[in-house]
Amino acid sequence: MKLTLTINNKPTTLDVESDMPLLWLIRDEVKLKGTKFGCGQAQCGACSLYVDGELIRSCSYPVQMANRKKITTIEGLSEDENHLHPVQQAWLDIQVPQCGYCQSGFMMAAAKLLAENPNPTVEDIKNGISNICRCGTHPRIIKAILLAAKLKSDGKH
Repeated sequence: MKLTLTINNKPTTLDVESDMPLLWLIRDEVKLKGTKFGCGQAQCGACSLYVDGELIRSCSYPVQMANRKKITTIEGLSEDENHLHPVQQAWLDIQVPQCGYCQSGFMMAAAKLLAENPNPTVEDIKNGISNICRCGTHPRIIKAILLAAKLKSDGKH
C-alpha cells in the first residue's frame, strides 16, 4: 500500500503492507526510534504517539488508518528544535527515568493531558494517564507533569 502522511511536519510517502502496525512504520521504515514497543496489545502505552492530534497506541494501529494523516512522535513533540517541550524539560529537571523505556510514551500522554487540562491535580493525572512504568517511577512522573504545567503556565516553554 502506498501511504502519504506527514510525520513530525515532514511529508512522507512510503510503500508498506496495509496491516503493518504504525509503530513498525515509524521505527523500521522511518527510523525514528523514540517510540517503543512494549506489550503489542495497546495496554502499556510505550508506543504512544499522536495521529491528527489524538493520542493513540501505535502497536495496534494499522498504517492504512494513518493514510493522509499527521503523525507526531516524541521526536516531533517540540515545536522548535532549540527548545524542549515543557514536559521534556520537566522530565529532565525531575530526572524521571529509571530504565527510561516507557518514558517517551508517558511524555506524549502527559503533553496531551496538559493540552486538555493545563492545570491538572494529582488525581487528574492518575485518572488521565493509563501508561505503565514497570520500574515504578510514577511518583516522579506525577511530579514532572505538575512541573510541566507550571513551566507552561509561567511561559518558560
